[in-house]
Amino acid sequence: MSQLQWGLIITGVLVLLGILLQNMWLARRNRPRQPEPSEPGMEDLLGLREPTLDTQAFEDTGFALPVPEKKPTLDALIDVIAPIALDAPVSGDAVLAAMPPTRRVGSKPFTIEGQAEGHLRWEFPVVGQRYCQLQAGIQLANRSGALNDIEFSEFVMKTQTFCDALGGTPDFPEMRQEVSSARELDQFASEHDAQLSFVLRARRAAWSLSYIQQMAAKLGFVLGAIAGRMVMPASAAGLPPVLSLTFDAQAALAEDPTQSALREVTLSLDVAQVDRAEHAFQRMREAALSLANDMDGVVTDDNGVVLSSEAMDVIASELEHLYDTLAERELAAGSALARRLFS
Repeated sequence: MSQLQWGLIITGVLVLLGILLQNMWLARRNRPRQPEPSEPGMEDLLGLREPTLDTQAFEDTGFALPVPEKKPTLDALIDVIAPIALDAPVSGDAVLAAMPPTRRVGSKPFTIEGQAEGHLRWEFPVVGQRYCQLQAGIQLANRSGALNDIEFSEFVMKTQTFCDALGGTPDFPEMRQEVSSARELDQFASEHDAQLSFVLRARRAAWSLSYIQQMAAKLGFVLGAIAGRMVMPASAAGLPPVLSLTFDAQAALAEDPTQSALREVTLSLDVAQVDRAEHAFQRMREAALSLANDMDGVVTDDNGVVLSSEAMDVIASELEHLYDTLAERELAAGSALARRLFS
Protein backbone atom coordinates (compact mmCIF):
# COMPACT_ATOMS: atom_id res chain seq x y z
CA MET A 1 0.00 0.00 0.00
CA SER A 2 1.06 3.52 -0.62
CA GLN A 3 1.73 5.98 2.14
CA LEU A 4 -1.51 7.78 1.19
CA GLN A 5 -3.57 4.62 1.71
CA TRP A 6 -1.88 3.92 5.03
CA GLY A 7 -2.50 7.49 6.06
CA LEU A 8 -6.19 7.21 5.17
CA ILE A 9 -6.52 3.97 7.12
CA ILE A 10 -4.84 5.42 10.20
CA THR A 11 -6.96 8.55 9.94
CA GLY A 12 -10.13 6.44 9.69
CA VAL A 13 -9.14 4.35 12.70
CA LEU A 14 -8.44 7.47 14.75
CA VAL A 15 -11.79 8.99 13.73
CA LEU A 16 -13.65 5.81 14.71
CA LEU A 17 -11.74 5.64 17.97
CA GLY A 18 -12.59 9.29 18.64
CA ILE A 19 -16.29 8.65 17.97
CA LEU A 20 -16.24 5.60 20.23
CA LEU A 21 -14.58 7.52 23.05
CA GLN A 22 -16.99 10.40 22.65
CA ASN A 23 -19.99 8.05 22.78
CA MET A 24 -18.57 6.38 25.88
CA TRP A 25 -18.05 9.79 27.49
CA LEU A 26 -21.59 10.92 26.61
CA ALA A 27 -23.04 7.66 27.90
CA ARG A 28 -21.16 8.04 31.15
CA ARG A 29 -22.12 11.68 31.45
CA ASN A 30 -25.81 10.98 30.80
CA ARG A 31 -25.96 7.88 32.98
CA PRO A 32 -28.24 8.50 35.97
CA ARG A 33 -26.29 9.43 39.08
CA GLN A 34 -25.84 6.45 41.39
CA PRO A 35 -25.76 6.32 45.18
CA GLU A 36 -22.53 6.12 47.07
CA PRO A 37 -21.61 2.80 48.71
CA SER A 38 -23.88 2.06 51.66
CA GLU A 39 -22.77 3.47 54.97
CA PRO A 40 -23.47 1.97 58.41
CA GLY A 41 -26.93 3.00 59.56
CA MET A 42 -28.09 4.02 56.07
CA GLU A 43 -30.94 1.50 56.26
CA ASP A 44 -32.33 3.54 59.14
CA LEU A 45 -32.25 6.74 57.10
CA LEU A 46 -33.94 5.10 54.14
CA GLY A 47 -36.80 4.04 56.33
CA LEU A 48 -35.99 0.33 56.30
CA ARG A 49 -36.22 0.49 60.07
CA GLU A 50 -38.80 2.33 62.10
CA PRO A 51 -37.35 5.84 62.70
CA THR A 52 -37.04 7.10 66.26
CA LEU A 53 -36.99 10.70 67.37
CA ASP A 54 -33.88 12.16 68.93
CA THR A 55 -35.74 14.67 71.09
CA GLN A 56 -32.58 16.14 72.59
CA ALA A 57 -31.13 16.90 69.16
CA PHE A 58 -34.40 18.50 68.13
CA GLU A 59 -34.53 20.68 71.22
CA ASP A 60 -30.90 21.72 70.73
CA THR A 61 -31.90 23.43 67.46
CA GLY A 62 -34.28 25.69 69.31
CA PHE A 63 -37.50 24.05 68.08
CA ALA A 64 -40.29 23.49 70.62
CA LEU A 65 -41.75 20.01 70.47
CA PRO A 66 -45.46 20.00 69.52
CA VAL A 67 -47.52 17.84 71.86
CA PRO A 68 -49.45 15.06 70.10
CA GLU A 69 -53.19 15.42 70.63
CA LYS A 70 -55.72 12.77 71.51
CA LYS A 71 -58.41 11.81 69.03
CA PRO A 72 -60.20 15.08 68.18
CA THR A 73 -63.72 15.59 69.47
CA LEU A 74 -66.61 17.43 67.92
CA ASP A 75 -66.31 21.21 68.05
CA ALA A 76 -69.00 23.76 67.20
CA LEU A 77 -66.38 25.76 65.33
CA ILE A 78 -66.29 23.27 62.45
CA ASP A 79 -69.07 20.76 63.22
CA VAL A 80 -72.84 20.57 63.25
CA ILE A 81 -73.68 19.02 66.64
CA ALA A 82 -76.97 17.36 67.58
CA PRO A 83 -77.35 16.50 71.30
CA ILE A 84 -79.07 13.16 71.99
CA ALA A 85 -81.18 12.85 75.15
CA LEU A 86 -81.30 9.43 76.81
CA ASP A 87 -83.91 8.09 79.19
CA ALA A 88 -81.23 6.04 80.94
CA PRO A 89 -77.50 5.41 80.55
CA VAL A 90 -76.55 3.04 77.72
CA SER A 91 -73.57 0.74 77.37
CA GLY A 92 -70.75 1.37 74.97
CA ASP A 93 -71.51 -2.05 73.47
CA ALA A 94 -75.04 -0.95 72.60
CA VAL A 95 -73.85 2.37 71.17
CA LEU A 96 -71.29 0.66 68.93
CA ALA A 97 -73.87 -1.90 67.76
CA ALA A 98 -76.31 0.87 66.78
CA MET A 99 -73.77 2.91 64.83
CA PRO A 100 -74.20 3.10 61.06
CA PRO A 101 -71.80 0.98 58.98
CA THR A 102 -70.24 4.04 57.35
CA ARG A 103 -68.89 7.04 59.24
CA ARG A 104 -69.35 9.53 56.41
CA VAL A 105 -72.24 11.49 54.98
CA GLY A 106 -71.38 12.42 51.42
CA SER A 107 -67.86 13.81 51.64
CA LYS A 108 -68.10 14.77 55.33
CA PRO A 109 -67.09 12.77 58.43
CA PHE A 110 -69.99 11.64 60.63
CA THR A 111 -69.27 11.13 64.34
CA ILE A 112 -70.99 9.80 67.45
CA GLU A 113 -69.58 10.75 70.86
CA GLY A 114 -70.55 9.90 74.39
CA GLN A 115 -70.07 11.33 77.85
CA ALA A 116 -69.39 8.54 80.30
CA GLU A 117 -70.85 8.42 83.78
CA GLY A 118 -68.70 10.38 86.19
CA HIS A 119 -66.74 12.11 83.39
CA LEU A 120 -67.15 15.51 81.74
CA ARG A 121 -65.15 14.82 78.58
CA TRP A 122 -66.62 13.60 75.30
CA GLU A 123 -65.11 10.50 73.73
CA PHE A 124 -65.65 7.97 70.99
CA PRO A 125 -67.72 5.17 72.58
CA VAL A 126 -65.80 2.13 73.81
CA VAL A 127 -66.80 -1.31 75.00
CA GLY A 128 -67.33 -1.67 78.75
CA GLN A 129 -68.21 1.97 79.39
CA ARG A 130 -71.64 3.42 80.19
CA TYR A 131 -72.80 6.71 78.70
CA CYS A 132 -75.32 9.13 80.13
CA GLN A 133 -75.21 11.55 77.19
CA LEU A 134 -74.57 11.21 73.47
CA GLN A 135 -74.16 13.59 70.57
CA ALA A 136 -73.94 13.22 66.82
CA GLY A 137 -71.99 15.51 64.53
CA ILE A 138 -71.05 16.17 60.95
CA GLN A 139 -68.24 18.41 59.72
CA LEU A 140 -69.30 21.73 58.23
CA ALA A 141 -66.59 21.86 55.56
CA ASN A 142 -63.41 20.24 54.29
CA ARG A 143 -61.41 20.38 51.09
CA SER A 144 -64.31 18.75 49.27
CA GLY A 145 -66.45 21.81 49.94
CA ALA A 146 -69.16 23.03 52.29
CA LEU A 147 -71.94 20.96 53.85
CA ASN A 148 -75.00 21.21 51.60
CA ASP A 149 -78.73 20.65 52.05
CA ILE A 150 -78.62 17.05 50.86
CA GLU A 151 -75.77 16.14 53.19
CA PHE A 152 -77.51 17.81 56.13
CA SER A 153 -80.69 15.84 55.40
CA GLU A 154 -78.70 12.59 55.23
CA PHE A 155 -77.09 13.50 58.55
CA VAL A 156 -80.54 13.92 60.11
CA MET A 157 -81.75 10.57 58.78
CA LYS A 158 -78.62 8.68 59.82
CA THR A 159 -78.72 10.19 63.30
CA GLN A 160 -82.44 9.48 63.69
CA THR A 161 -81.94 5.83 62.73
CA PHE A 162 -79.16 5.57 65.29
CA CYS A 163 -81.36 7.15 67.99
CA ASP A 164 -84.30 4.88 67.19
CA ALA A 165 -82.09 1.87 67.88
CA LEU A 166 -81.15 3.21 71.32
CA GLY A 167 -84.31 4.98 72.36
CA GLY A 168 -82.64 8.40 72.23
CA THR A 169 -84.12 11.75 71.20
CA PRO A 170 -81.99 14.00 68.96
CA ASP A 171 -82.16 17.78 68.95
CA PHE A 172 -81.19 19.02 65.49
CA PRO A 173 -80.15 22.62 64.79
CA GLU A 174 -81.86 24.61 62.05
CA MET A 175 -80.64 23.52 58.63
CA ARG A 176 -80.53 26.95 56.95
CA GLN A 177 -78.34 28.39 59.66
CA GLU A 178 -75.90 25.46 59.61
CA VAL A 179 -75.59 25.38 55.82
CA SER A 180 -74.92 29.11 55.84
CA SER A 181 -72.23 28.64 58.49
CA ALA A 182 -70.73 25.87 56.37
CA ARG A 183 -70.45 28.15 53.36
CA GLU A 184 -68.81 30.89 55.39
CA LEU A 185 -66.32 28.45 56.89
CA ASP A 186 -65.59 26.95 53.49
CA GLN A 187 -64.96 30.42 52.05
CA PHE A 188 -62.48 31.19 54.83
CA ALA A 189 -60.75 27.83 54.39
CA SER A 190 -60.48 28.25 50.62
CA GLU A 191 -58.85 31.66 51.02
CA HIS A 192 -56.32 30.40 53.58
CA ASP A 193 -55.46 26.94 52.31
CA ALA A 194 -51.75 26.98 51.44
CA GLN A 195 -50.12 23.94 49.88
CA LEU A 196 -46.61 24.84 48.76
CA SER A 197 -44.32 22.93 46.42
CA PHE A 198 -40.82 23.36 45.05
CA VAL A 199 -39.62 21.39 42.03
CA LEU A 200 -36.01 20.26 42.03
CA ARG A 201 -34.80 19.76 38.42
CA ALA A 202 -31.57 18.15 37.25
CA ARG A 203 -29.18 20.51 35.47
CA ARG A 204 -27.38 17.83 33.48
CA ALA A 205 -27.27 14.13 34.37
CA ALA A 206 -30.49 12.48 35.53
CA TRP A 207 -30.80 10.81 38.94
CA SER A 208 -31.43 7.19 39.73
CA LEU A 209 -34.13 6.48 42.27
CA SER A 210 -31.65 5.00 44.73
CA TYR A 211 -29.49 8.14 44.42
CA ILE A 212 -32.47 10.38 45.25
CA GLN A 213 -33.38 8.22 48.22
CA GLN A 214 -29.85 8.29 49.57
CA MET A 215 -29.48 12.06 49.25
CA ALA A 216 -32.91 12.73 50.77
CA ALA A 217 -32.28 10.28 53.62
CA LYS A 218 -29.25 12.32 54.68
CA LEU A 219 -31.65 15.20 55.36
CA GLY A 220 -34.03 13.12 57.46
CA PHE A 221 -36.49 11.85 54.87
CA VAL A 222 -37.78 8.29 55.17
CA LEU A 223 -39.78 6.11 52.79
CA GLY A 224 -43.49 6.86 52.85
CA ALA A 225 -46.37 4.42 52.72
CA ILE A 226 -47.16 5.43 49.12
CA ALA A 227 -44.90 4.47 46.22
CA GLY A 228 -42.95 7.45 44.92
CA ARG A 229 -43.02 9.36 48.19
CA MET A 230 -40.60 10.08 51.01
CA VAL A 231 -41.54 12.08 54.09
CA MET A 232 -39.83 14.08 56.81
CA PRO A 233 -41.56 12.89 60.00
CA ALA A 234 -43.05 15.29 62.51
CA SER A 235 -41.38 15.68 65.87
CA ALA A 236 -44.16 13.74 67.61
CA ALA A 237 -45.65 10.39 66.67
CA GLY A 238 -49.09 10.33 65.10
CA LEU A 239 -48.85 13.75 63.44
CA PRO A 240 -48.74 14.40 59.67
CA PRO A 241 -45.26 14.62 58.12
CA VAL A 242 -43.58 17.99 58.02
CA LEU A 243 -42.56 17.69 54.36
CA SER A 244 -43.01 15.22 51.53
CA LEU A 245 -40.74 14.46 48.59
CA THR A 246 -42.47 12.90 45.59
CA PHE A 247 -41.22 11.43 42.33
CA ASP A 248 -42.40 9.12 39.56
CA ALA A 249 -44.31 6.25 41.17
CA GLN A 250 -43.47 3.87 38.28
CA ALA A 251 -39.79 4.35 38.97
CA ALA A 252 -40.42 3.62 42.63
CA LEU A 253 -42.01 0.28 41.68
CA ALA A 254 -39.20 -0.74 39.33
CA GLU A 255 -37.26 -3.89 40.23
CA ASP A 256 -33.88 -2.16 39.97
CA PRO A 257 -33.96 1.41 41.42
CA THR A 258 -30.47 2.09 40.09
CA GLN A 259 -31.66 1.92 36.47
CA SER A 260 -34.35 4.60 36.70
CA ALA A 261 -33.63 8.01 35.20
CA LEU A 262 -35.45 10.84 36.95
CA ARG A 263 -34.94 14.48 36.15
CA GLU A 264 -37.17 16.11 38.76
CA VAL A 265 -38.65 15.62 42.23
CA THR A 266 -41.23 17.70 44.09
CA LEU A 267 -40.85 18.94 47.65
CA SER A 268 -44.20 19.78 49.27
CA LEU A 269 -45.59 21.39 52.42
CA ASP A 270 -49.24 21.26 53.48
CA VAL A 271 -49.16 24.35 55.69
CA ALA A 272 -52.36 23.87 57.70
CA GLN A 273 -51.46 20.27 58.58
CA VAL A 274 -48.13 21.11 60.26
CA ASP A 275 -47.58 22.82 63.59
CA ARG A 276 -46.00 26.26 63.33
CA ALA A 277 -43.36 25.18 65.86
CA GLU A 278 -41.97 22.73 63.29
CA HIS A 279 -40.58 25.68 61.25
CA ALA A 280 -41.70 23.73 58.21
CA PHE A 281 -41.04 26.33 55.52
CA GLN A 282 -37.56 27.06 56.85
CA ARG A 283 -36.78 23.34 56.73
CA MET A 284 -38.36 23.03 53.28
CA ARG A 285 -36.22 25.85 51.96
CA GLU A 286 -33.03 24.47 53.48
CA ALA A 287 -33.79 20.96 52.20
CA ALA A 288 -34.46 22.20 48.67
CA LEU A 289 -31.26 24.23 48.49
CA SER A 290 -29.19 21.45 50.04
CA LEU A 291 -30.50 18.87 47.58
CA ALA A 292 -29.98 21.23 44.67
CA ASN A 293 -26.39 21.82 45.70
CA ASP A 294 -25.56 18.16 46.35
CA MET A 295 -27.43 16.76 43.33
CA ASP A 296 -26.48 19.43 40.78
CA GLY A 297 -30.05 20.64 40.45
CA VAL A 298 -32.03 23.86 40.41
CA VAL A 299 -35.07 24.82 42.52
CA THR A 300 -38.09 26.09 40.55
CA ASP A 301 -41.81 26.61 40.96
CA ASP A 302 -44.42 24.44 39.22
CA ASN A 303 -43.99 26.44 36.01
CA GLY A 304 -40.24 25.95 35.83
CA VAL A 305 -39.35 29.46 37.00
CA VAL A 306 -36.19 29.45 39.12
CA LEU A 307 -36.95 30.51 42.70
CA SER A 308 -34.62 33.21 43.96
CA SER A 309 -33.73 33.84 47.58
CA GLU A 310 -35.85 36.99 47.47
CA ALA A 311 -38.90 35.06 46.25
CA MET A 312 -38.50 32.59 49.11
CA ASP A 313 -38.26 35.48 51.57
CA VAL A 314 -41.60 36.80 50.30
CA ILE A 315 -43.22 33.39 50.74
CA ALA A 316 -41.86 33.13 54.28
CA SER A 317 -43.27 36.54 55.17
CA GLU A 318 -46.70 35.71 53.74
CA LEU A 319 -46.75 32.46 55.68
CA GLU A 320 -46.22 34.29 58.96
CA HIS A 321 -49.35 36.34 58.25
CA LEU A 322 -51.24 33.17 57.36
CA TYR A 323 -50.20 31.49 60.60
CA ASP A 324 -51.42 34.52 62.57
CA THR A 325 -54.76 34.56 60.74
CA LEU A 326 -55.39 30.87 61.34
CA ALA A 327 -54.52 31.23 65.03
CA GLU A 328 -56.87 34.21 65.41
CA ARG A 329 -59.67 32.06 63.97
CA GLU A 330 -58.82 29.30 66.50
CA LEU A 331 -57.64 27.12 63.64
CA ALA A 332 -53.91 27.23 64.31
CA ALA A 333 -51.83 25.29 61.78
CA GLY A 334 -51.25 21.74 62.94
CA SER A 335 -54.10 21.79 65.47
CA ALA A 336 -56.67 19.01 65.44
CA LEU A 337 -59.33 21.38 64.08
CA ALA A 338 -57.10 22.68 61.29
CA ARG A 339 -56.08 19.16 60.29
CA ARG A 340 -59.73 18.17 60.05
CA LEU A 341 -60.87 21.29 58.19
CA PHE A 342 -57.99 21.23 55.70
CA SER A 343 -58.32 17.59 54.74
